[in-house]
Amino acid sequence: MTKHARDEDGVDRRRFLAAAGGVGVVGLAGCTGDGDDSEGGDGGDGNDGGAESSIGQIGSGREGREAPGGTSMAEMPDLEGELTVYSGRGEFLVGELVGYIEDQYDDFDLTVRYAGSTDHVNAIVNEGEGSPADVFYSVNAGSLGALADEGRTQAMPSDVAELVREEFRTEQWIGTSGRARTVPYDSSEYDESDVPDDIMAYPEEFDGDLGWAPSYGSCQAFVTAMRLIEGEDATREWLEAVVESGITPYNNEFATCQGIADGEIDAAFTNHYYIQRVLDGNPEASIATAFTGGDAGAVFNVAGAAIVDTASDATLAGNFVRHLLSAEAQDYFARSTFEYPLIPDVEPVGDLPTIDELDVPDIDLTELSDLETTIDLMRDAGVEV
Repeated sequence: MTKHARDEDGVDRRRFLAAAGGVGVVGLAGCTGDGDDSEGGDGGDGNDGGAESSIGQIGSGREGREAPGGTSMAEMPDLEGELTVYSGRGEFLVGELVGYIEDQYDDFDLTVRYAGSTDHVNAIVNEGEGSPADVFYSVNAGSLGALADEGRTQAMPSDVAELVREEFRTEQWIGTSGRARTVPYDSSEYDESDVPDDIMAYPEEFDGDLGWAPSYGSCQAFVTAMRLIEGEDATREWLEAVVESGITPYNNEFATCQGIADGEIDAAFTNHYYIQRVLDGNPEASIATAFTGGDAGAVFNVAGAAIVDTASDATLAGNFVRHLLSAEAQDYFARSTFEYPLIPDVEPVGDLPTIDELDVPDIDLTELSDLETTIDLMRDAGVEV
């Protein structure tokens, strides 16, 4: 009996789904330009590095979670042959998932090279036609777009692309999980109605103490989005205002959210899953999630994958990407990284709106990789980056 046949019996799949919630959510991630999968453990695109705490399975709605909908790996084409993946997502974060995928197939030999997403883009470009990369797995849309702009990707199979909404894919790459910008706040001191739903209303229309992580890739991508949507002058004025307000800087966005739970600050600007991580460690923590609408504070970015133009077997590469959109993989992202699944039949963990309910701005996610201009603007406005 093959490994894949055992999966069809449901035994291995159930074991994986049960175990995934207990994965070491020690160094969670999310976004170059937005890159949160790397700093301190994932190659340099901007993650909290996994030093804070080891988080168990209790909390944030993971306990007792039902089996996900969607298409299981057992219903997908078998993976057979050799495949090399350049992963900008860290091994601590996705290693168990890709290892599980490989283990389902006796005739599948998977090699994964881990580094920062930007490093991988540069490597593939420099390796030219001799690159061994078949699939590029990126922490953010910016790096995927950068590789596509270099002409180093090939079209995603249409039956794989159609698994994800149009705004989270192009012909050359596809999102596999997502993260939303949010405004976490101290729920013991404020109601959601007290928190402005317009990012440009801060800090003037909020009377509490604010926090952020301005050296963090996600925060810089957020400011980049503001620069693209509101213009450079308005963004500079906003930056100067938050600096003037005495906003508290943190090293990363998990620490920022923990600062709210510890009563150090009242609200902040972070990705959504850091709030869920705090709650997973302490379900009684006084922190809740608020969203702005249609502005830079509501940007939704994705991790995703592209088939490299040097792929020796494009069909195998496409089917591997398909597996990242399986029921098992999408539930893994929800329960183990607290990201938004991108297939409609798997719900995010926590008291969160669905993707359809989010008021996301109309912005080209690949433009969020332009951080150099943003960093110069932040420094010009008095932000220590």
